[in-house]
This record gives sequence, C-alpha cells and structure tokens, in this order.
Amino acid sequence: MSRRDAHLAALAAEIPAISPEAAHALGAPILDVRTPTEWAQGSPPGALRLGRDALELQIEDHLPALDQPVLVMCASGRRSLLAADDLRRLGYADVRSITGGLAAWKAAGLPLEIPERFDDELRARYHRHILIPEVGEAGQRRLLDSRVLIVGLGGLGAPAALYLAAAGVGHLGLVDDDVVDRSNLQRQIIHVDHAVGRLKVDSAVERLSALNPRLKVARHPTRLTAEIATELIAEGRYDVVLDGTDNFTTRYALNDACAALGVPCVHGSVHRFEGQVSVFHPPHGPCYRCLFPHPPPPELAPNCATAGVLGVLPGVIGVLQATEVLKYLLGLGDRLTGTLLTYDALKSTTRRVTLPRDPSCPTCGHISQ
Repeated sequence: MSRRDAHLAALAAEIPAISPEAAHALGAPILDVRTPTEWAQGSPPGALRLGRDALELQIEDHLPALDQPVLVMCASGRRSLLAADDLRRLGYADVRSITGGLAAWKAAGLPLEIPERFDDELRARYHRHILIPEVGEAGQRRLLDSRVLIVGLGGLGAPAALYLAAAGVGHLGLVDDDVVDRSNLQRQIIHVDHAVGRLKVDSAVERLSALNPRLKVARHPTRLTAEIATELIAEGRYDVVLDGTDNFTTRYALNDACAALGVPCVHGSVHRFEGQVSVFHPPHGPCYRCLFPHPPPPELAPNCATAGVLGVLPGVIGVLQATEVLKYLLGLGDRLTGTLLTYDALKSTTRRVTLPRDPSCPTCGHISQ
C-alpha cells in the first residue's frame, strides 16, 4: 500500500462518513470540493462549491460557525477525506465525508443542480473578470451562483444594482415600495425620465434586464419591517445584503435581521458632500447597533430630501458598496468589516476608522466566534 493510500485509509477510519441519502435528509451545508470542470456536471442543490485550493482562505466567510455540521463531497469520496481533515485542523468540530461522492449521490437518484454553462456569450461578457487570476472562471461562476439582496433603489442602491448585475451576480432581490419622482433623477441613475410615477422596482428591473438578460431578479415592492426583513433574507437564502436605505427605522430592522441570520450587511450613507461605507457582520465585527444603539432625533440626522446631496456622491458610495459585496462573494481583499471608510468629496480625502464591537449590544452581544 502506498503512503497516499495508507494516509487515506487512516483518515477514513477517523473521519465520520455519511451516506448520500442521509446527507440529503440532514439538510446540513454540503461543501463540494471538486474542480470547476466537475462542478459543471452538477452538484447537490445549494451546495457550496469551493475547491481545495481556496478552502483555507475562504471557508470562514461562507461557514463561520465552527460547531455546525459540514458535509464534504468530492467525485468518489477520496478528496473529501483530505478536505475534511483540513477543516478539522481549522477548528470545525462536526465534519463528515459523503461516502462515494457525487457518483453515489447520482446513483441514489438524489437531486442535482446544474450551474449555468460558460457558453461563448458568457465568456465574452465576463472575459475581463476571467483574465484576473484571483477571479478566473471559478470566481465568475461563484458570482453567477450568488444571491444579493438590495434594500432601497435610490441614490446608493441604483449604481450598486447596475454594477452587480454587470459583474454577473446571478440573482438580485430588490426591495423598495416607492415610485420614481423627477427629483430622484439627479442621482438615482437606474431610473429614467419616462419611468416617473412607476414603482422603482419595476423601473430597476427593466434597466437591469436590458443590461444583463440572464440576470434573475426578485421584486419586493414593500416597505421593510423587522419581520419582512427576516423572512426575505432567510427564505431567499441571500449571501449578502446591501443597505441602500435612507431612514433609520428600515436600517435598524435590516441590521437586526442580518445579525440574527449571520448575513453580512454592507452599509452606506451620504450627506451633502460626505459619505461612508462599512460592513456589519457579527461576530467578525460590530453591527450597526454597536455604534448607534438608538436612532438619533430627526433634526440631527436629516435625509437627502431635507439636507440635499451632491448628485455624484451616492454613485461613489454605492459603487464602493458594490465593491465590498463582490470582495465578499469572491473571498478577496481587505474588507471593511469592523472598519468605517469615510469620503469627503470637497477635500477628495478618505479616512478609515476602526469600529469596535459592543459586548453589551442587545442585537449581537451574545453572538460568539
């Protein structure tokens, strides 16, 4: 027996095995560690496709809880043992290898999810992404499989939605109960003059579909409450939420839902010539209530309709928010989790401020690493 085979045999004796049928019934996260070429043949529905080369660098972003069950799959059940061993060394306490891999999954007649193939049109559309070594075809496929919820289709949500659709995020959820007003057109670039009076979600879907016909969009023409926020994020299985709101009631409801569900919330806000961006994702950083436990009085925090805003500023901040979303989905870069980035358009300056967690925060103080 070769050293490799002896090592695999030792791992098989140590790492708990689970049959495909039991894995399907359990409903725990399935980690597919095969290659992009193999993923094209299908994976279990909802599986996290993450190759072994990216496992150690990106797994925490997708599965932050070390005590949750993780089921590892490869083609036949050998590579999954090696990946499961890596996860154990990273601190994951309940890791199991799916016996027989995808071959056994198929033989059991269990459901498969086939990712969208990279035909000539997709390769041409995302060619500049595919050229980047840190993205490549695997990263672009990850974007196509991703789901992002955008709350607010105003000055922040408008440019963010356009760039996320253009970048190839496969599914966008859009939340806004407002209609397009002519005063919006100075900064909300997703809307056009003939859309005045229409629902913003309808106006946005029309523009986004024209930009990227393969984009899947879920319309939610509703005002976000705490209950609706939790329902949308949980049922939609969104990977990340982009906060483009302009009122504190919605912002707090969104923050609380994201913190409870463990979904990162990319925050942005603007005021006249200044804007700020951060990512709230307990326990990796604070939530919004860690900084502002209660909303300020209206006279101390006027919105754009009251205070005004330079038209291009929401575009700058919205694009920075979209950038943070893409970095998170791709597992790249120094993200703004626990950091506030401020931008002063008049001085052309930026500043980074570290944001601490509040251990007594009523929303996220109980959430541990």
